[in-house]
Amino acid sequence: DAGDQITGTWSQGPASLPLSLVKGDALPPPERPQEPKPPYPYSTEEVTFTNAEAGIDLAGTLTIPDGVGPFPGVVLVSGSGLQDRDESLMGHKPFWVLADHLSREGIAVLRFDDRGVGDSEGEFSTATSEDFATDAIAAASYLVSRPEVADERVGVAGHSEGGLIAPMALGLSDEIAYIVLLAGPGVSGQDILREQQKLIATAAGADPQVIDLNARVLDAAAKVIADESDPDVAEPIIREAIRAEIDKLSPEFRAAAGDALGETLVDQTVKQMNSVWFRFFLGYDPRPALEAVTVPVLALFGEKDLQVPPSQSAPEMEAAFERSGHSDATVLVLPGLNHLFQEAETGAMTEYAQIEQTMSPAALQAISSWIQERFGPDAIREQ
Repeated sequence: DAGDQITGTWSQGPASLPLSLVKGDALPPPERPQEPKPPYPYSTEEVTFTNAEAGIDLAGTLTIPDGVGPFPGVVLVSGSGLQDRDESLMGHKPFWVLADHLSREGIAVLRFDDRGVGDSEGEFSTATSEDFATDAIAAASYLVSRPEVADERVGVAGHSEGGLIAPMALGLSDEIAYIVLLAGPGVSGQDILREQQKLIATAAGADPQVIDLNARVLDAAAKVIADESDPDVAEPIIREAIRAEIDKLSPEFRAAAGDALGETLVDQTVKQMNSVWFRFFLGYDPRPALEAVTVPVLALFGEKDLQVPPSQSAPEMEAAFERSGHSDATVLVLPGLNHLFQEAETGAMTEYAQIEQTMSPAALQAISSWIQERFGPDAIREQ
């Protein structure tokens, strides 16, 4: 800390990057021109619904198009981490923008706070993707129960981890008529994290030794977790494994890094990687669930996505659908878009807040037109 400047290391899981913060004048709030403003050409209702399996009530917002129903409906399922119903992050509200677009296009939308977030009950920290799948199923059941919604035309659209959850929910419910996967994983969590860390760290200009360390720490911790199911037993073994990987760095590098590679980093990494959610995510392979999909499915990726790289996941999704002989599976990589489906320069996470756009019109239109072609009034009349 040198008066107006703080330098240190930013860490997320096994990834760590140098960080420098410089004090400056307060910035005006970023422009978010796509944020919906009333009056809306649809009705908005605050709702609660019950996940009976978990014994919790979840809270959300339902938007219903004006006009004569019943309408096709869709549940929005957020990505990883604590998310509210709008999937608010970096000054953006992607799910609000998406819900507004879809309801203007004649589709009823239910978006809801994650369990333990906002007005939803439940404990977030002890839940895995499997638990969140039961929340998505409860949301779909609620949407099916609404008279304004066509009960045989309700789908689930999931972003990032939500794209993992949607096929999982589909396998446990007969009420879901279609799924939309937005930057959904096509490979295991361990494979995604290894590639994600490399791409993000490289984009941030990290030292190659840091990039290599991140990969080795991830793999070492993942091996312990795979071998030891008890988190309490695994904890000291993971800690030792991480320290062993740090010790392989050159003395010069360790001296230059100082406290950045100290016990605080080790503690944070162990706590995150040994958590219930992370343990499940690391080892979960989405391909069997993707192969089991028989309903219409749309999978969208952003070409510049560094978090769920399309070069890694899109071919695996296509291969899974080919193996099962799926007759209505569409996998698209949209040019120039990042993980949030914004039009981006590099795809780096640092751009998310700087970009005024919340979601590309091309992505919004791809989703709404795909749903309407299959489940809109014209499609129903043709059947």
